Amino acid sequence: MVRMLRPSVLRPGDTVAVAALSGGLDADEVALFRRGIAELEGLGFVVQVSPLVEIGRHWWWGAAQPAELAREFNRLLRDPQVRAIFALSGGRMTLGYLDLIDYAAVEADPKPVIGFSDIDVVLLALHSRTGLVGVHGDLVTFGYGEWQEAGAERRQELADVSTRLLTSTAPVGMLPSGGEWERWHGGRAVGPLIGGLLNRLVRLQATPFALPPERFDGAILFWEEVGTATSAAWNDLHVLRHAGILDRIAGMLVGPIADVEVTEGGPGLREIVLDVLGDRDIPVLANLEIGHTPPNLPLPLGVRAQLDADATTLSLLESAGVDR
Repeated sequence: MVRMLRPSVLRPGDTVAVAALSGGLDADEVALFRRGIAELEGLGFVVQVSPLVEIGRHWWWGAAQPAELAREFNRLLRDPQVRAIFALSGGRMTLGYLDLIDYAAVEADPKPVIGFSDIDVVLLALHSRTGLVGVHGDLVTFGYGEWQEAGAERRQELADVSTRLLTSTAPVGMLPSGGEWERWHGGRAVGPLIGGLLNRLVRLQATPFALPPERFDGAILFWEEVGTATSAAWNDLHVLRHAGILDRIAGMLVGPIADVEVTEGGPGLREIVLDVLGDRDIPVLANLEIGHTPPNLPLPLGVRAQLDADATTLSLLESAGVDR
């Protein structure tokens, strides 16, 4: 049986940490960072900023060496006053410290970890090792820091969804679309959500922290890509096919299609997805706000969802957290 470890729900006034789990804070990101902090405070939380979140602090392409990133992450996981961890930004560092994470601390005091992009590696590893329901959702800079640009109505929708997801034991229900979702293959599916940045998922599956095959049974696989071409996405999807993952899933969600460049002379993203899926009769809904064109809708790993491609809707059927 697949294990699920739901984190404790948050309460108004709880302390949440903003942590550099991968990339650092560049000088040109400070305004986004401050706006992101303000949004978290607006949700009712007290924000604690990790010492590694320092303007201009870098080691290679990250905020610090992998051991330092892991040490800071573990400190926050063990701190009973910190009730959630929001990732500052993405990057290219998380695969370097998966073996240094204190997974026992996660099991002892499960708390939400929120982020996407390179942070998906951490979320998926935590889910694989402990069953933790992490949230593929906005980063503090590239995410919460951009809520103000979404318009008042959309900003309120995002705040409502985020608040309910993190503070309530009731299911969120239907997620509000903020754009043109596309039906690529009709049908309806109900199953647990699993996924993240496609290339990171593929890389994780080559490590000891890979998701076991049964995690994909009846699942709704969501993925997004950025800074790559359709040819690369096609190859990564074939990796999942060869691994038998596409034979196990019940449905698929695809992120912003504009984030994937069409390889010269090649087909578009829709065509390559349907090509890899072949005759698998599963619903596919695309162009969702779950990627590198924030603000994003939050997707909790392992939580059962209903995908209706014909109606172009996605609903969360279970809560992401529990009262403890």
